[in-house]
Amino acid sequence: MALLRTRNFALLFAGQGVSRLGDGLYVAVAAWLAWSLTHALSAVAVVTIAANAPTFALTLIGASFADRYDRRRLMIGTDVARGVLVGTAAILLALGRLHFPALVAIAAVLAAIGAPFAPARDALVARVAPAGALVTANGLLQVSFRSAFFVGPLLLAPLLAVTTMPVVLILDALTFAVSAVTLAAIQLPPAARPPARPGLRDDLGEGLAALRRQPDVLIVIATFVLALTATSGFLTVGLIALVGHKLGGHAGEYGLLLGIAGVAEVIGALVISRLRLRKLARIAVLAWVLLGAFRFPLGLATSPLLAAGLLAMTGFASALTDIPLIALVQQRIPDRHLAKALGLWEAGIAGAIAIAPVIATTIIDSAGISAGFMISGATLIVIGAAAALVLNRAGARDTASSAADEPRGDPLRPATSPAGSAS
Repeated sequence: MALLRTRNFALLFAGQGVSRLGDGLYVAVAAWLAWSLTHALSAVAVVTIAANAPTFALTLIGASFADRYDRRRLMIGTDVARGVLVGTAAILLALGRLHFPALVAIAAVLAAIGAPFAPARDALVARVAPAGALVTANGLLQVSFRSAFFVGPLLLAPLLAVTTMPVVLILDALTFAVSAVTLAAIQLPPAARPPARPGLRDDLGEGLAALRRQPDVLIVIATFVLALTATSGFLTVGLIALVGHKLGGHAGEYGLLLGIAGVAEVIGALVISRLRLRKLARIAVLAWVLLGAFRFPLGLATSPLLAAGLLAMTGFASALTDIPLIALVQQRIPDRHLAKALGLWEAGIAGAIAIAPVIATTIIDSAGISAGFMISGATLIVIGAAAALVLNRAGARDTASSAADEPRGDPLRPATSPAGSAS
């Protein structure tokens, strides 16, 4: 694609793909270390919470810093700090000094340092890619991110077959270095900033006001977080129950079904990257209706093959829930508040992922596996359809995929140079 032949976008695509590969590897490493150090499943849960709770608590604050300071430098700084921290963990492990409390502390600090990164990265896309190519740019990036994150955990076993866990951690640390180097190589004109930089409280207040002026953006973000909170636990807890109790399967089949859903998401992102989508807000909320329609019968599946087909369709539909959302936010929110809007979404995702398994477990325990999945699918259909009705009644405007149809209108945003052009 043309975007991949432009220097700036190619650097972002490659560097962040490597970074996400390291993220996927780190998730597997942290979980295995928690188990190997304690031989307790509860320890894995503690490390998982430690790796996600700071993201939920600090992402919006970190996003405010990304809006008030140079995003690229902030991202490079977080990459360097996280690389050093993971490298330190590798040294402690090699010396036999990495105990479980230290692992929990490192996971929490790593998440806290990285809190500004994702919203800053997503906001940077709006300056690397032209406005008319944002859907394509986000689609391609999601293909890279999802593929890399999916492959990351799969690398742990072959790596441990030829080397040791400390070396694996060093390799993970090097992925942060690759991200930092590629970010440093991106050349962009300096972004205009307000004459006086606001404080944190004022900046967050101004960002909220900017979101209120774009009701369609608020509706789409709220729909995403609500849908994820209510139903995403069924992809983890619910799928385990389905495979273990109804399909008579084992861990391998569970992993295979998760992998099929992940591959389908990658394919969906690739297809979306080749489309010129319009009415982004409606597409983003109605995608939940489509996802719910395939989720509804999943609990009735009597064979792994049927379950795999339904999961593939839900995975494909899930790509439609976030790529249009990101492009919508990038087009509608002024640059000086863009990271905060995306940070609100990222924080909502972290909170939803933490709560969703509890909700899914409660529903399955009280209603059963089949009814639980039907409740999950019906909930998604209701949430998506209700959001579409709210969008219609509010008269919210959808963005077209062309900047000429929908200018950003931010007097502080400089004219965007063609993607990849050097200043």
